[in-house]
Amino acid sequence: MSKMLQEIRDQPEALTQTLDDGVGSAAELRAHFEKRRPRLIVLVARGTSDNAAQFGRYLIEITTRIPVSLAAPSVLTLYGCPVDLHDVVVIGISQSGESTDTNAVLEDSRRRGAVTVGITNDPASAMADVVEFPVLIHAGAERSVAATKTYTCQLLALYLIAYALGGAIELAHLRKIPDWVRGVLTLEEDIEALVERYFFMSRAVTVGRGLNYANALEFGLKLMETCYVVAERFSAADLMHGPIALVERAFPVFVFAPAGVTWPSIAGVLDRLQELKAETLVITDPRNASAREKAARLIEIPESPGTGATPEDLYTPIPYIIPAQLFASHLAALKGLNPDLPRTLQKITRTL
Repeated sequence: MSKMLQEIRDQPEALTQTLDDGVGSAAELRAHFEKRRPRLIVLVARGTSDNAAQFGRYLIEITTRIPVSLAAPSVLTLYGCPVDLHDVVVIGISQSGESTDTNAVLEDSRRRGAVTVGITNDPASAMADVVEFPVLIHAGAERSVAATKTYTCQLLALYLIAYALGGAIELAHLRKIPDWVRGVLTLEEDIEALVERYFFMSRAVTVGRGLNYANALEFGLKLMETCYVVAERFSAADLMHGPIALVERAFPVFVFAPAGVTWPSIAGVLDRLQELKAETLVITDPRNASAREKAARLIEIPESPGTGATPEDLYTPIPYIIPAQLFASHLAALKGLNPDLPRTLQKITRTL
């Protein structure tokens, strides 16, 4: 069994520990932000952590109405052009806490008066030392190069930061997430059987919108780095603005489709994909019965073993990425590839 697969299975415990420890950090941050509400949030990250940042952008804006920007580290590290950070919170996200350009932005931001927050898995990392407020995730050692449990724990940390910013986040709903993940893990055998159909897949499209757009980015990344599949990644809206031209009969398209405000847009895309006779695999849950009529194949998130409920739209991203992680892990194994050590990659990537 690969380390990646084991780490996927470890996620309920990692999420529970991250939440248990993170509530205290969130309370400290909340007290700070009640006295000094920021005018802008800037998120800085690379790789999988940057996909988590995309989720954070939607989440924070939706729940707090504070505008959020994604930093372009090269503006500082290559062009030497620091920006005005008055009344700004800069949040860095890095599994290792050793991403050089991310830390450079955080260090410069703090020097210029920004409040700095760092989400990392390593309390002894450079990031934890650079920022004013470290927010530690408790994923444990992640030995596979392909990040899984650190991604979901980063999403959970972003929920806690949105809560600290006064966002409409219910801690009681966050406490249900590990159970929802446990429920999804019971689908592993079905997903393993499903990947056999995709053995010869060499290219694909992943689609999401809103809060699950980050999952489309992350699923595509996992297909690229562990299965060597060329994966184009789009929001449902952007797909319709040109890229859908690359879709033809039997072309594999993976779609995140929760019930909620994004469903009408996703439904329209699925209708068009049906017309094109694409090979669609849709990740959804029982709240969205309409998805069954529009998908060639379906992965349905089960109800929580503990509560008998499925997540509301705001809380779908963590449970919804688990089937995608399992799919990539089992497809890599079927292809005889090692997802723990993809060619040319290392666990820590340092860029300027």
